[in-house]
Amino acid sequence: MTSQFLAGVDEVGRGCLAGPVVSAAVILKKSADINIMQDSKKISPSKRKIIAQHILNHSHAIGIGLCNNHDIDRLNIHHATLLSMRKAVLNLNVKPTMIYIDGKFKPEIDISCQPIIDGDNKIPEISAASIIAKVLRDNEMSFLHYKNPVYGFIKHKGYGTKEHLQAIDLFGPSIFHRLSFSPLNEN
Repeated sequence: MTSQFLAGVDEVGRGCLAGPVVSAAVILKKSADINIMQDSKKISPSKRKIIAQHILNHSHAIGIGLCNNHDIDRLNIHHATLLSMRKAVLNLNVKPTMIYIDGKFKPEIDISCQPIIDGDNKIPEISAASIIAKVLRDNEMSFLHYKNPVYGFIKHKGYGTKEHLQAIDLFGPSIFHRLSFSPLNEN
């Protein structure tokens, strides 16, 4: 009998002005507590880290894919997101038989895919992917903060907050900013 592996895929960072878009693909074990899985945006950063550790301990496989700000500027955010999702699935060390993807679109891949709108609130594997991707991207933005602290990435993670926009006005964009995004593309 062949084992069936369901992977959930989600991304984080589509709407940011800086940093990568990060996708995760997760194949959960039966031992995973699906009751703690939910959309990463609904969980505090400290609780996300605890749940991420649970996911790491109770997964058959986790794959990560990202596209940096230069990829996003070159491809556009939609295509960069789909590419990061594709990379995440291809980076799984177990090939899934089915993939559930959060949203309306799916990457081109030779595995059955089902896009599910609001999937991070409906499918535990997508919720798990959302949490892993969010923790990884937040860690990356904290790292970028220490490389360029004037932008405050550690606080807003690259989103277009008032503080972030003021820093861009004062210092100009960094090498980590998405120059194709408004208001950066207006210069």
